[in-house]
Amino acid sequence: MTSCRNLLTDVPGIRVGNAQDPRLASGVTVALFERPAVASVFVAGGGPAGRDLECLEPDRAVERIDAIVLSGGSGFGLDATTGVQAWLNEHGRGIPVASARVPIAPTAVLFDLLNGGDKDWGRFPPYRELGYAACEAAADSFALGTAGGGYGATTVDLKGGLGSASATTARGYNVGALACVNAIGSAVIDGGPHFWAAPFERDGEFGGLGIPTNVPADARRFRWKGQQQPATTICLVATDATLSKAEAKRLAIMAQGGLAKALSLSHAPMDGDTVFAVSTLGRPAEGGLDLLTELGATASDCLARAIARGVHAATALPFPEALPAWADRFGRSRG
Repeated sequence: MTSCRNLLTDVPGIRVGNAQDPRLASGVTVALFERPAVASVFVAGGGPAGRDLECLEPDRAVERIDAIVLSGGSGFGLDATTGVQAWLNEHGRGIPVASARVPIAPTAVLFDLLNGGDKDWGRFPPYRELGYAACEAAADSFALGTAGGGYGATTVDLKGGLGSASATTARGYNVGALACVNAIGSAVIDGGPHFWAAPFERDGEFGGLGIPTNVPADARRFRWKGQQQPATTICLVATDATLSKAEAKRLAIMAQGGLAKALSLSHAPMDGDTVFAVSTLGRPAEGGLDLLTELGATASDCLARAIARGVHAATALPFPEALPAWADRFGRSRG
């Protein structure tokens, strides 16, 4: 592989931080941009929850953002943005408005309220402090699996988690992906150990098992969490190629294909599948629509890999009836 860490942070100008509360069984992941970045978003799920998503549309006035927040907690997790904005404000970040600055940190959240953790937090949820702590922890390297915004995440049959992957295009542009995998369906074929994303795997990053020689006829049978376990896979793809907001929007749309490659079900009425796309403006974009197409194809594959890595790296929550992790069933020695 051309990347050195196989993480979103292989795109220069990005740091990622995680914060989580094991008793709560939830957490927050923050992507911080060293310089204000261009971003857009595409929401394909039918039940999303987010903050400041509308300002990312190409015809809106906001031109740059400072961070992206991926949080557990469903609607309560939107409070993580407040902690992230507080950290950014302390560091002089944000859009200048006369003598004030307003940090811009669009947020998506996933539903992990029924995973066994203690959600009796009193008057105010803890996500504001978790958001601030995730900023404090931001670095080039970060944990995958049961960490950050993926701490309390699940799929229909295995523990979900935080995943990441990176790649370099033929033209030399860097692309990275980050995913909190709380999928409504499954990331593995017929209960595992093989991943739906296996055709896109690099260097055994999620077990190296490839595609099974014989996929059972019922492997694609309809299995989902149901309406009582809402689910959302929230994601970020990024590149150092300089893009406009309209081009970032198209990149987010193309990258959504990674969910369909990696999961047996996505974009359902009761999930909130969301993909942010970010340009760090690190390199001039040369190649026009050909380049944008190449970036979208790379981001889609990269996101599929990140989703599989999130499930592969996860560890089970220590609660009764908690879903097992991939390693519990199939052994960590495979990857």
